[in-house]
Amino acid sequence: MDGNGRWALSRGLPRTAGHNRGAEAVRRAVIGAAELGISYLTLFGFSSENWKRPPTEVDDLMGLLRLYLRSEIAEFHRNGVRLKVIGDRERLSPDLVSLIGGAEEMTAGNTGLQLTVALSYGGRSEIARAARRIAERVKAGEIEPGAVDEALFEAHLLTAGMPDPDLVIRTSGEKRISNFLLWQTAYSELVFIDRLWPDFTKQDLEDAIREFRSRDRRYGATASQR
Repeated sequence: MDGNGRWALSRGLPRTAGHNRGAEAVRRAVIGAAELGISYLTLFGFSSENWKRPPTEVDDLMGLLRLYLRSEIAEFHRNGVRLKVIGDRERLSPDLVSLIGGAEEMTAGNTGLQLTVALSYGGRSEIARAARRIAERVKAGEIEPGAVDEALFEAHLLTAGMPDPDLVIRTSGEKRISNFLLWQTAYSELVFIDRLWPDFTKQDLEDAIREFRSRDRRYGATASQR
């Protein structure tokens, strides 16, 4: 979800104004995804690298997240949305961790759209974390080294139990993955759009899905092998 800062600066506004408008775009995207019958939506809200931003901006972002959890989660719950947050919670403040836990618990039984929010998240650190957990289990004698395969590795990722994403959408004209779900996006289709995130609409989502459906997904095989 790129472009909040640029959206604000182009209008002579502080970056926080862009983040506020970006939160409105999140709401539009979640509602739009639910209306389109999408089962899983994952939003990259705050990366592990974003901690390098100025402390005032980080504080503003965390404050916005608190506000969002308090104001939106009840509506999401009424609409059957289930929330899951992935990332390094140890770097988040205790009150924010508590809010996240409460939101996840409230929505745990919902069967509609699963909304996953990546906070303090990095794909490389997730892979390293999974490798450490598997190494610890091998050392403890719980599993044999020869039993470590892709399925077992995936079971130790933060997204265990979720399907790999079919489609990755990146806004604001940036054309890179930026440490997002590195393992899981091995065969995802990528759509890059120039629109800044605060201006993202349901129509943009529909257009990206239309582009996705027009592609021939071969997973390394030829058309005749599928």
